[in-house]
Amino acid sequence: MRNPWLALEAGADPAERAGQLRRAHERFLTGGTVAAPVRPVVADSWRRCAGARLAPESMAGVEMDDARLALRRERHPLARAMPVFRELLGSIADDGAHLLSVCDERGTMLWVEGHPQVLRRAERMNFVPGAQWAEHASGTNAPGTALAVGHAVQIFAAEHYCRPVQSWTCAAAPVRDPRTGRVVGAVDLTGGDHLASPHSLALVQATARAAEARLAELAPPPGAGTPPDGPALCVLGRDEALLRAPGQRPADGPLRLGRRHSEIVLLLAAHPDGLSGEALARELYGDRDVHPVTLRAELSRLRPLLGPLLASRPYRLRHRPHTDYDTVADALDEGDPAAALDAYPGPLLPGSEAPGVVRLRRLLEQRLRRLVLARADPRLLEQWLCTPGAEDDLEVWEVLHAVRPGPRTAARVRELGRAFGLSGQEGGPSAGVGRSAAGRGGAPAGGGRSGRPRPARATYPQRSAH
Repeated sequence: MRNPWLALEAGADPAERAGQLRRAHERFLTGGTVAAPVRPVVADSWRRCAGARLAPESMAGVEMDDARLALRRERHPLARAMPVFRELLGSIADDGAHLLSVCDERGTMLWVEGHPQVLRRAERMNFVPGAQWAEHASGTNAPGTALAVGHAVQIFAAEHYCRPVQSWTCAAAPVRDPRTGRVVGAVDLTGGDHLASPHSLALVQATARAAEARLAELAPPPGAGTPPDGPALCVLGRDEALLRAPGQRPADGPLRLGRRHSEIVLLLAAHPDGLSGEALARELYGDRDVHPVTLRAELSRLRPLLGPLLASRPYRLRHRPHTDYDTVADALDEGDPAAALDAYPGPLLPGSEAPGVVRLRRLLEQRLRRLVLARADPRLLEQWLCTPGAEDDLEVWEVLHAVRPGPRTAARVRELGRAFGLSGQEGGPSAGVGRSAAGRGGAPAGGGRSGRPRPARATYPQRSAH
């Protein structure tokens, strides 16, 4: 059976396949149909790009200046893995035909290294440090698609969604934090058609695993917020939380909790003094008529997973885990929206409808969104719009258009204005439109946050020091 992550099967002619893919790409753009030889992983990526309304002539945008890039590199965990990347892939990147690149979990290029002549060629498509190479911004490409699907992948020639990139081939693999299992970035080899081989894919996969092993050996950097043997909980941008229990070895990997158990552990982490069974039921089920035995059954199933971490009467966690929610909230407390956005992969347990989780989710979104709007920095506004569910945030698009006007922002303001059922959207900013739309409860088709500000008050209990 053919490996779906490899661009070319054994014996395939690269030139012939490139021509077939160009024709398939044109058919997709004109008619929306996808057929062989387009692989499913590529077809799915094309559909995501089309759904994001990405123009096929688009090029990656550079979203970080030198100062912010330097700070992001310094803070990012993959900085500690760069010696591994350079040792395993650096000599290949220096051969005059390849580039080594490393991006963060959002697809922002942090390092791009190789022969100066190849680097100059890559600059023409903005394959440079500080540029945004996530799928929604740059189309189908190996690092962006590897982040989107969580798997190593090759992208060959016209498999790239955006035409400026179709003369290149790349192979990339995601890199995960060995403590939490969360993807923290991707490592990539970019070059010519010769990279469409099993060897390049195996090489980047092996390099990613070596980097993860190196990260597991190293203590967390200063300011990481949790000691090596302390509990940690990842709840942002995912429906199933990842928990590292106290004393758990990094090599064992985090515990993936089911959706209901994720809600329970999060709510107990947010109430370090504990919750009675009745209070916990209200946070989980709201006004629904749920028999008390239902909650007791959930806690009975959770107890073997948590062991001594879970205590009763009231229900509480004996050691409060440090959460990725805390990291974002701490950055907001310090008035640093850039750091908060960098640490924010998406909404808190986005699939949860538990009232306590919904309140906490909205509280964090409100704080982050308000600070981004207050700064009115185009880079921060763009970064917010790239977070899951924020692409239809009309008020942010209006502010972005006001501080950096252009045809793209004008068209988006008009489009969202029509979707909200608002009149007078002629492409210019109209102060308060997002707020007035929220007041009427309007929202574009498809849901999402849609620019609707949340209530200013927050009823969710704040974190307390442990």
